[in-house]
Amino acid sequence: MLLVIIFVMLSMLLALWSARTALFGEMLVSNDADYQRAFESAQALQQDAELDIRNQKADGSECTGSGDVCRQSTLDQIPIEAPSVGKLLATLNSLPYRCRNGLCTKRVGNQDFWNNNDEALGTTLAQMTSTPSGSPPIGARYGQYTGAKLGNSSNPANPILADRSAPNKGGWYWIEVLPYDESSKNSNLIVGNDSAGNSVVANNFVGLNLVPNVVYRITSLAYGRKPNTRVVLQQTYVRQKLKD
Repeated sequence: MLLVIIFVMLSMLLALWSARTALFGEMLVSNDADYQRAFESAQALQQDAELDIRNQKADGSECTGSGDVCRQSTLDQIPIEAPSVGKLLATLNSLPYRCRNGLCTKRVGNQDFWNNNDEALGTTLAQMTSTPSGSPPIGARYGQYTGAKLGNSSNPANPILADRSAPNKGGWYWIEVLPYDESSKNSNLIVGNDSAGNSVVANNFVGLNLVPNVVYRITSLAYGRKPNTRVVLQQTYVRQKLKD
C-alpha cells in the first residue's frame, strides 16, 4: 500500500513539472510573438515617416488630402527649400520640448527619452507622447500625415498601430531635422578606401544631391499587446533630389 502511494505521489509531481514546463514554454513563445509584432509595427512607423518626409502615399504617388493628411493644415511642414529650414528650426527651438507635429530639432542631453520617466533628468516619454492643451501633438501617429489606412475596429490593418486609445498604446514617430553646412560637401570629412586600397573621399552621404542640406533622424516607438512590450527603432534618412 505504501509503495502504491509513493508511485502516485511521484506521478503527480511529474505531471505538475510537465505542466509548469509547458506553461513556461508558452510564456516564452507568447512574449517573443508579441515582441515581433511590436517590431514590425515600429518598422511600419519608420516607413510611414519616410513617406511623410517625401510627401507621398504608400503607393509612391504624391500625397493628397486635407487636414493633417499631407500636412495640409499643420503649423509645421517638411522643409523643401533652404530658407524654410531655418524658419522651422527657429520655431521648434522656441517650443518646450523642441518638437511638434512629429518634427523636432536635434535632441540635447540624454538621447533615450523613451527610458526616462523623471522630468528632472530631461525630456520624458510622457512629454514626447503628449498633446498640450490647445496645441498640436508632440509626436506623430501612423498614417496621421500620410493618410495610411488603419482599418476599422473589426478589421484593423494593424491591430497595434490602430490602437490610439491612450498615449501608451499603438505607436509614435519623431523626425529630427538635422541641417549640415554646405562647406561639408568638400571638406573630406568621410574617407574610405577603394578596391585597390587607395584612400578616397566617400562623402556621398552628405552628397551633392541633397536639397536642402538636411539629414533626418527618425525614431519610432511601438507598444506590444502586453504591458511591458515596447520596441524603439532609429534610422537616418536622406531625401535625395532626383536628377532631371
